[in-house]
Amino acid sequence: MPAKNSIKIYCENSYYHIYNRGVEKRLIFLDEQDYKVFLSYLRDYLVPKDEKGLRNILSSPTSNYKEKAQALKLIRLNNFADEIILVSYCLMPNHIHFLIKQISSNSIDRFMNSLCVRYTMYFNRKYKRVGSLYQDVYKAVLIENDSQLLHLSKYIHQNPLKKLPKSKLASQGDVLRGYYMQPSSLPEYDGQRQTEWVHPEEILGFFSKENPQLSYQAFVEQTEDLPLIENLVLDS
Repeated sequence: MPAKNSIKIYCENSYYHIYNRGVEKRLIFLDEQDYKVFLSYLRDYLVPKDEKGLRNILSSPTSNYKEKAQALKLIRLNNFADEIILVSYCLMPNHIHFLIKQISSNSIDRFMNSLCVRYTMYFNRKYKRVGSLYQDVYKAVLIENDSQLLHLSKYIHQNPLKKLPKSKLASQGDVLRGYYMQPSSLPEYDGQRQTEWVHPEEILGFFSKENPQLSYQAFVEQTEDLPLIENLVLDS
Protein backbone atom coordinates (compact mmCIF):
# COMPACT_ATOMS: atom_id res chain seq x y z
CA MET A 1 0.00 0.00 0.00
CA PRO A 2 1.41 3.44 -0.90
CA ALA A 3 2.46 5.65 2.02
CA LYS A 4 0.09 8.41 3.03
CA ASN A 5 0.15 11.33 0.55
CA SER A 6 2.87 9.70 -1.56
CA ILE A 7 0.51 9.70 -4.56
CA LYS A 8 0.44 13.32 -5.68
CA ILE A 9 -2.18 15.23 -7.65
CA TYR A 10 -0.62 18.33 -9.14
CA CYS A 11 -2.76 21.31 -10.19
CA GLU A 12 -1.67 24.74 -11.38
CA ASN A 13 -2.34 27.80 -9.20
CA SER A 14 -3.01 25.58 -6.16
CA TYR A 15 -1.85 25.31 -2.56
CA TYR A 16 -0.09 22.27 -1.13
CA HIS A 17 1.25 20.98 2.15
CA ILE A 18 4.74 19.64 1.43
CA TYR A 19 6.59 17.62 4.04
CA ASN A 20 9.32 15.07 4.48
CA ARG A 21 11.46 13.63 7.26
CA GLY A 22 14.80 11.95 7.75
CA VAL A 23 15.33 8.32 6.88
CA GLU A 24 14.32 6.16 9.87
CA LYS A 25 13.16 9.46 11.44
CA ARG A 26 16.79 10.48 11.96
CA LEU A 27 17.88 14.10 12.30
CA ILE A 28 18.38 16.09 9.11
CA PHE A 29 19.59 19.21 10.94
CA LEU A 30 22.40 18.67 13.45
CA ASP A 31 23.51 22.22 14.18
CA GLU A 32 22.69 25.85 13.49
CA GLN A 33 24.77 25.89 10.32
CA ASP A 34 22.59 23.17 8.79
CA TYR A 35 19.47 25.28 9.29
CA LYS A 36 21.20 28.35 7.85
CA VAL A 37 22.40 26.46 4.78
CA PHE A 38 18.93 25.04 4.11
CA LEU A 39 17.38 28.51 4.44
CA SER A 40 20.03 29.96 2.14
CA TYR A 41 19.06 27.38 -0.48
CA LEU A 42 15.42 28.42 -0.15
CA ARG A 43 16.46 32.01 -0.72
CA ASP A 44 18.53 31.08 -3.79
CA TYR A 45 15.57 29.32 -5.37
CA LEU A 46 12.82 31.77 -4.41
CA VAL A 47 14.35 35.24 -4.83
CA PRO A 48 14.30 36.46 -8.46
CA LYS A 49 17.66 35.93 -10.12
CA ASP A 50 19.50 39.11 -11.18
CA GLU A 51 20.90 37.53 -14.32
CA LYS A 52 21.94 40.85 -15.86
CA GLY A 53 23.95 41.76 -12.77
CA LEU A 54 25.54 38.31 -12.64
CA ARG A 55 26.58 38.52 -16.29
CA ASN A 56 28.06 41.96 -15.64
CA ILE A 57 30.24 40.37 -12.96
CA LEU A 58 31.39 37.72 -15.44
CA SER A 59 32.31 40.30 -18.08
CA SER A 60 33.86 42.86 -15.75
CA PRO A 61 37.69 43.05 -15.79
CA THR A 62 37.59 44.10 -12.11
CA SER A 63 35.84 40.93 -10.94
CA ASN A 64 38.17 38.39 -9.34
CA TYR A 65 38.10 34.62 -9.94
CA LYS A 66 36.02 33.89 -6.83
CA GLU A 67 33.39 36.47 -7.76
CA LYS A 68 33.13 35.14 -11.31
CA ALA A 69 32.89 31.54 -10.13
CA GLN A 70 30.07 32.44 -7.75
CA ALA A 71 28.25 34.42 -10.44
CA LEU A 72 28.51 31.53 -12.88
CA LYS A 73 27.22 29.12 -10.24
CA LEU A 74 24.18 31.31 -9.59
CA ILE A 75 23.45 31.73 -13.31
CA ARG A 76 23.37 27.96 -13.72
CA LEU A 77 21.30 27.41 -10.56
CA ASN A 78 17.58 26.70 -10.98
CA ASN A 79 15.27 29.51 -9.91
CA PHE A 80 11.58 29.22 -9.06
CA ALA A 81 10.69 32.80 -8.14
CA ASP A 82 7.99 32.91 -10.84
CA GLU A 83 6.72 29.40 -10.11
CA ILE A 84 6.67 28.88 -6.33
CA ILE A 85 5.14 31.03 -3.56
CA LEU A 86 6.26 29.96 -0.09
CA VAL A 87 3.42 30.84 2.29
CA SER A 88 4.56 29.16 5.54
CA TYR A 89 7.36 26.88 6.67
CA CYS A 90 8.87 25.21 9.71
CA LEU A 91 12.13 23.28 9.99
CA MET A 92 12.17 20.64 12.73
CA PRO A 93 15.22 18.55 13.67
CA ASN A 94 14.06 15.50 11.72
CA HIS A 95 11.43 16.87 9.31
CA ILE A 96 10.30 19.87 7.29
CA HIS A 97 6.93 21.49 6.52
CA PHE A 98 6.10 23.87 3.66
CA LEU A 99 2.83 25.51 2.69
CA ILE A 100 3.34 26.34 -0.98
CA LYS A 101 1.37 27.74 -3.87
CA GLN A 102 2.59 26.51 -7.23
CA ILE A 103 1.86 28.36 -10.45
CA SER A 104 2.34 25.60 -13.02
CA SER A 105 1.48 21.96 -12.48
CA ASN A 106 5.09 20.73 -12.28
CA SER A 107 6.64 23.58 -10.24
CA ILE A 108 6.65 21.81 -6.87
CA ASP A 109 8.21 18.64 -8.21
CA ARG A 110 11.07 20.50 -9.85
CA PHE A 111 11.57 22.77 -6.84
CA MET A 112 11.59 19.97 -4.26
CA ASN A 113 13.87 17.76 -6.31
CA SER A 114 16.39 20.59 -6.67
CA LEU A 115 16.21 21.54 -2.98
CA CYS A 116 16.37 18.01 -1.57
CA VAL A 117 19.21 16.84 -3.81
CA ARG A 118 21.27 19.96 -3.10
CA TYR A 119 20.82 19.77 0.67
CA THR A 120 21.54 16.02 0.73
CA MET A 121 24.82 16.65 -1.11
CA TYR A 122 25.75 19.33 1.45
CA PHE A 123 24.76 17.13 4.41
CA ASN A 124 26.56 14.02 3.16
CA ARG A 125 29.70 15.98 2.36
CA LYS A 126 29.74 17.67 5.77
CA TYR A 127 29.07 14.54 7.81
CA LYS A 128 30.99 12.12 5.58
CA ARG A 129 28.02 9.88 4.86
CA VAL A 130 26.45 8.37 1.75
CA GLY A 131 22.94 7.48 0.69
CA SER A 132 19.52 9.01 0.99
CA LEU A 133 18.91 11.59 3.70
CA TYR A 134 15.11 11.44 3.56
CA GLN A 135 12.75 8.63 4.47
CA ASP A 136 11.12 8.66 1.05
CA VAL A 137 10.15 10.99 -1.74
CA TYR A 138 8.59 14.13 -0.26
CA LYS A 139 4.82 14.12 0.37
CA ALA A 140 2.48 16.64 -1.23
CA VAL A 141 -1.21 17.04 -0.49
CA LEU A 142 -3.59 19.44 -2.20
CA ILE A 143 -5.41 22.01 -0.04
CA GLU A 144 -9.02 22.21 -1.10
CA ASN A 145 -10.54 25.16 0.78
CA ASP A 146 -9.80 28.26 2.87
CA SER A 147 -10.40 26.47 6.17
CA GLN A 148 -7.73 23.88 5.38
CA LEU A 149 -5.39 26.65 4.22
CA LEU A 150 -5.67 28.60 7.49
CA HIS A 151 -5.55 25.60 9.82
CA LEU A 152 -2.59 24.09 7.99
CA SER A 153 -0.65 27.32 8.43
CA LYS A 154 -1.45 27.14 12.15
CA TYR A 155 -0.45 23.47 12.29
CA ILE A 156 2.92 24.28 10.69
CA HIS A 157 3.61 27.14 13.09
CA GLN A 158 2.53 25.08 16.10
CA ASN A 159 4.99 22.28 15.35
CA PRO A 160 7.76 23.55 17.68
CA LEU A 161 5.36 23.46 20.63
CA LYS A 162 4.88 19.73 20.27
CA LYS A 163 8.41 19.28 21.65
CA LEU A 164 8.02 21.84 24.44
CA PRO A 165 6.62 20.74 27.85
CA LYS A 166 3.42 22.51 28.87
CA SER A 167 4.98 23.32 32.24
CA LYS A 168 7.76 25.22 30.52
CA LEU A 169 5.28 27.16 28.41
CA ALA A 170 3.29 28.08 31.49
CA SER A 171 6.38 29.27 33.33
CA GLN A 172 7.40 31.46 30.40
CA GLY A 173 4.10 33.30 30.45
CA ASP A 174 4.18 33.80 26.69
CA VAL A 175 3.11 30.87 24.57
CA LEU A 176 4.71 32.29 21.43
CA ARG A 177 8.19 31.94 22.85
CA GLY A 178 7.90 28.25 22.18
CA TYR A 179 7.42 28.82 18.48
CA TYR A 180 10.84 30.40 18.08
CA MET A 181 12.74 27.31 19.20
CA GLN A 182 12.84 26.21 15.54
CA PRO A 183 13.24 28.17 12.30
CA SER A 184 9.82 29.03 10.90
CA SER A 185 7.90 31.73 9.08
CA LEU A 186 6.01 32.85 12.21
CA PRO A 187 8.16 36.01 12.62
CA GLU A 188 6.93 37.10 9.18
CA TYR A 189 3.34 36.66 10.41
CA ASP A 190 3.65 38.62 13.64
CA GLY A 191 5.61 41.49 12.08
CA GLN A 192 8.98 40.79 13.67
CA ARG A 193 10.68 40.06 10.36
CA GLN A 194 10.23 40.72 6.65
CA THR A 195 11.67 38.20 4.21
CA GLU A 196 11.52 38.65 0.47
CA TRP A 197 10.84 34.98 -0.23
CA VAL A 198 8.13 34.38 2.40
CA HIS A 199 4.57 35.46 1.56
CA PRO A 200 2.10 35.56 4.48
CA GLU A 201 -0.13 38.19 2.86
CA GLU A 202 -3.03 36.03 1.74
CA ILE A 203 -3.43 34.25 5.07
CA LEU A 204 -3.04 37.44 7.11
CA GLY A 205 -5.83 38.94 5.00
CA PHE A 206 -8.27 36.70 6.87
CA PHE A 207 -7.36 38.25 10.25
CA SER A 208 -7.62 41.59 12.02
CA LYS A 209 -4.69 43.93 12.58
CA GLU A 210 -6.61 46.04 15.10
CA ASN A 211 -8.46 43.48 17.24
CA PRO A 212 -6.02 41.20 19.15
CA GLN A 213 -8.76 38.61 19.71
CA LEU A 214 -9.20 38.25 15.94
CA SER A 215 -5.51 38.37 15.07
CA TYR A 216 -3.41 35.62 13.51
CA GLN A 217 -1.43 35.38 16.76
CA ALA A 218 -4.60 34.58 18.69
CA PHE A 219 -5.55 32.01 16.05
CA VAL A 220 -2.17 30.24 16.30
CA GLU A 221 -2.38 30.11 20.09
CA GLN A 222 -5.71 28.27 19.97
CA THR A 223 -5.77 24.49 20.41
CA GLU A 224 -5.41 22.79 17.04
CA ASP A 225 -8.59 21.38 15.54
CA LEU A 226 -6.73 18.50 13.85
CA PRO A 227 -9.77 16.73 12.30
CA LEU A 228 -10.04 19.64 9.85
CA ILE A 229 -6.67 18.77 8.34
CA GLU A 230 -5.92 15.24 9.53
CA ASN A 231 -5.60 13.98 5.95
CA LEU A 232 -3.07 16.74 5.17
CA VAL A 233 -0.47 16.19 7.86
CA LEU A 234 2.59 14.11 8.66
CA ASP A 235 2.05 10.61 10.03
CA SER A 236 3.14 10.27 13.64
